[in-house]
Amino acid sequence: MNRHTAREKALQILFQMDLHENESQAEMEEMLVAEGNEPFLRNLVEGVRQRKEELDGMITDKLENWSFDRIASVEKTILRIAVYEINYLDDIPSTVSINEAVELGNRFGDEKSGKFINGVLSKIIA
Repeated sequence: MNRHTAREKALQILFQMDLHENESQAEMEEMLVAEGNEPFLRNLVEGVRQRKEELDGMITDKLENWSFDRIASVEKTILRIAVYEINYLDDIPSTVSINEAVELGNRFGDEKSGKFINGVLSKIIA
C-alpha cells in the first residue's frame, strides 16, 4: 500500500471512529488488520487518535473567524492527519502533507474543502 492510499484508509478509519466515539481499541485494531496492518497507516491512525486533543488545539489556534465546531467532520479528520504528519513525521516534507490533504479534501469534501484545508495548513507551517 502506498502512502497516498494509506492516507485515504486512515481518513476512513478515523472518520468512522470520530462518528462512533465509543469505538474501542479492539475495533480499531480490527480495522487496521483488515487493511493489511500497514505500518504507515497504523502510525497515522494511532498517532492521530492518541494526540487528537493536541491536534485539535493546534488547528483551533490557526482558525480565523471560524470555530472548530463548525468544521465538517471530513475536513477535521483530514486536518488532524496532516497536522500530525507535519509535527511528528520528520521524513515527510510539509508541502507533501499539505498537497495530500488538499487532494483528500477535494475528493472527499465539498467544493471548498481543498481551499479551506490549504489555508489552515499554510498557517500551521508559517
